[in-house]
Amino acid sequence: MNGLPAIHLCIVQPGGYVHSLGFLDQARYFRHQFRRMGAEVSLAKNRLRHDAVNFVFGAHLGFDAALRERHTCVFVNLEQLGRGGAPVGDDYLKLLAGSAVVEYDADNIAAYTAHADDVPVFPLLFAPYLKPAQPMPLEERPIDLLFIGSMNPRRLDMLKRIEATGRRVAKFDHPLYGPERDQVILQAKAVVNLHFYPTSRFEQARVSHCLSLGTPVLSERRAQTRPHEAFEDCVSWFDESSLEAVFGQHVGTPAFYEQARAQLQRFEAAEPIEAYADILAFAAGYARVHQERRPQTPWQPSRINLGSGKDYKPGWLNVDILERAQPDLVLDLGQPVQWPHRASSSYGGEMQLDAGSIDTIFANNVLEHVPDLPMLMGNCLALLKTGGQFIIEVPYEHAATAWQDPTHLRALNEKSWLYYTDWFWYLGWFEHRFQLAQFHYLDDALRECPKERAAFMRVVLAKVETSLRERTTARVMRADFALPDDMSDSYAEDLAAISA
Repeated sequence: MNGLPAIHLCIVQPGGYVHSLGFLDQARYFRHQFRRMGAEVSLAKNRLRHDAVNFVFGAHLGFDAALRERHTCVFVNLEQLGRGGAPVGDDYLKLLAGSAVVEYDADNIAAYTAHADDVPVFPLLFAPYLKPAQPMPLEERPIDLLFIGSMNPRRLDMLKRIEATGRRVAKFDHPLYGPERDQVILQAKAVVNLHFYPTSRFEQARVSHCLSLGTPVLSERRAQTRPHEAFEDCVSWFDESSLEAVFGQHVGTPAFYEQARAQLQRFEAAEPIEAYADILAFAAGYARVHQERRPQTPWQPSRINLGSGKDYKPGWLNVDILERAQPDLVLDLGQPVQWPHRASSSYGGEMQLDAGSIDTIFANNVLEHVPDLPMLMGNCLALLKTGGQFIIEVPYEHAATAWQDPTHLRALNEKSWLYYTDWFWYLGWFEHRFQLAQFHYLDDALRECPKERAAFMRVVLAKVETSLRERTTARVMRADFALPDDMSDSYAEDLAAISA
């Protein structure tokens, strides 16, 4: 296929939220299918690309709808929606209702739109990249049965009934995702799949992944469960009435293993390429329309986050000196910068930074690393609007956190801000300075605490105009009196007349 748009897969992960790793499986599957058709595909955490169609996974965890104005977004719904489904917020349903969406189960669509034909439905089927080269024979695997998923009273009761038949069911005692979880799945004779919500929609993401790894699945099936046709003959089904017979009389028998191997082999023949070709065509058409309508002027952000990597803030301009941190803009504010500063990147697109244009700058554990801190502080002062805030979090000098990182260049304390507030003239500043607006001691969990328990400090500096008295003091203290040059066009005219 020619003329395909670049595709970017964005996984939403609130800070430190481990369960967002659960979207890695589906994102990898999308990447595999789109690459089969010749598309260029990238993947990142929380970042949207300005130059690509963004397929967003996990938007129910929090997504700024305003980002859709400059970024082409297609939302991938993997939640069970509607009455008896996942307790997602109204903001998420409103987001889906006003956006381009692709859906894993057609029964979810009515929860956010009456136009079901506008929502492509995708299956999650065999993933060839997961198939082990030499799988352990099923009969020799050390784990009898494996359960994967969150626990609730209903699931716990079902698992107790299964174990009462004589089977042993292993469960994770901590979150485990990706290749690390797959190592455990490969050691199981079979995986047990149970419904969590009353909606009882088929958990095809989990089941397809296990089958692709070569591990059989025994899945609960209720009257309202409607799996994709590819799973009908590839999964061993049971319900509440047949549970004891299936696990007590069939599982673990030679007939079970023979059946399981046949099911795994059949699943490998499941081919979803047509559905993903439709989704790619849908994305290309949507991208053409959206990119014609979105703003064509450079982005002029109002909030800057100094840092990227795990600290990336969606909707902010994330600035870092390291390309590998995947910032919106690679820029060293610890070096001289001329304003306005224009730049371009795949994440931010065309952008422009003007002096006096920024409302908020945030720096989380940055200042202790910067070689030329006065230069960085001066650039931040120049960027902020009058009244704008510079929010700073740094290790406290007398805590172990101050020197635990070998890249720290300095430690900071309560007096480290005087040059930027009271003694501003030492830095060459004259018309503006910082004012200490807030100061808090924080403990290891970043909660406010007394000084004796402090591990960090949170400082809020506000940009203010210097007073007439402060400017007079600055003229007294500065070697050059801070006088203007006074050069004007009349000087050039006088020199020209004299020379004539």
